[in-house]
Amino acid sequence: MATLKTNVILQGDCVASLNALPARSVDLVFADPPYNLQLGGELLRPNNSRVDGVDEEWDRFGDQSNPSDSFATYDRFTRDWLSAARRVLKDEGSLWVIGSYHNIYRVGAILQDLGFWILNDVVWTKTNPMPNFRGTRFTNAHETLLWCVKAPNARYTFNYEAMKNLNDGLQMRSDWMLPLCTGSERLKSDGKKTHPTQKPEALLYRILLATTNPGDVILDPFFGTGTTGAVAKKLGRRWIGLERDETYISAARARINAVREVIDLSVLTTPNKRNEPRIPFGTVLERGYLGPGDLLWGGERRRWTAKIRADGTLISADHKGSIHQVGAAVQGAPACNGWTFWHFEQNGEFHTIDLLRQKIRAELH
Repeated sequence: MATLKTNVILQGDCVASLNALPARSVDLVFADPPYNLQLGGELLRPNNSRVDGVDEEWDRFGDQSNPSDSFATYDRFTRDWLSAARRVLKDEGSLWVIGSYHNIYRVGAILQDLGFWILNDVVWTKTNPMPNFRGTRFTNAHETLLWCVKAPNARYTFNYEAMKNLNDGLQMRSDWMLPLCTGSERLKSDGKKTHPTQKPEALLYRILLATTNPGDVILDPFFGTGTTGAVAKKLGRRWIGLERDETYISAARARINAVREVIDLSVLTTPNKRNEPRIPFGTVLERGYLGPGDLLWGGERRRWTAKIRADGTLISADHKGSIHQVGAAVQGAPACNGWTFWHFEQNGEFHTIDLLRQKIRAELH
C-alpha cells in the first residue's frame, strides 16, 4: 500500500496523480477545475484595452469551434477526475467543487451519475465582480459551489457552531458575500496575474473551517497558486496539491512557506455545546454570581420578572420551578431555554444568564 505524504505538491496530470494515491486516504477534496469557457476572440474594455481573462491552454477542451465536441471532451475529463477523487476520498469525507454557469451544471450531473450526494449548493456572490464589458447580458457576479458526500447516508463533518460563531451568532446561510482576490493577496509575476482565477483565501477559510478538523488531509487536484494549501496550513490541516504548471508550483511553494503555523492547537477548534459540561443554574448561585432574592428579567424586552430562590429555582407572580419551566409558563409556551430567556442586571446593563454559565465553563477548562 502506498504511503500518503502530506504538505506536498505533486507535479503532473491530476488523474494520474490521484490514481497513484492510496484509496480512502483524504478527508476532503476541494476542486476548482477548468471551466471550459470557450471564449471566442479577445474581450476588450470600452477604451479598447484588453481584459486579462482566462485564455490559458488548460481551459481548452476538444475542438473549440465545435461546442458539441468540446463539451464531450470536457465531460470525459470531468468524469475521469471525479472518479479518481471518489476513490481517494474517505467514506465520511466531503468533496467541494466550484464552477461558473459554463461548467457547473455538467459537473453536477456527472457528480450525481457517479453516486455523490449533494448536500448544498452554495452561491458565492462577488462583492466586486468584473463588469460585463460587452453590455449585452447581466454582469456575472457569482459562482456556484457544490458540497457533496459519497452516499446519501454518509457521515460527514460539519462544524455548525464554528460557522454560527463566524456569522456573529446566526446560522450560516448558503449565500456567501465575499470579494474577489485582489490587492496584496493577488499573486503577480512581472506585473501580471500569476494565475487568472486565483480564489480568495476567505472562501477556502470558510470551507475548511466548516467541513474539516485540525489534522485532516485536504486534497486539491487543481492546486494553482496554492490557496488551499495556504489556508490549510493556517488552520492546522494537512494538504496535498496536484498541479502541472511549474510557474504555479513555484508561486504556491513560496506562498505556503511564508504562512506561519499555529502553535496553540486549542484555538483551532470550536467546542461542541453538546459536549460541554452541564452547568445547573444552582452553580451560578454557589459561585456567588447571583444570589437568593435577586431579580431576573425575561424576554428581549424584559417583560417578565422572577425572583431567585436559594435552591436555584425561580418564583414569579403565578409560577415557580426551574429557569426553563418558569420561562415557558410566563410566555404560555410549551418549552423555553431559560439560559437565553432570563437576564440579570449589572451596572445598569442587562445580560443573559447564559453569560454566567459560559464564565463557569471557562473556569472549569
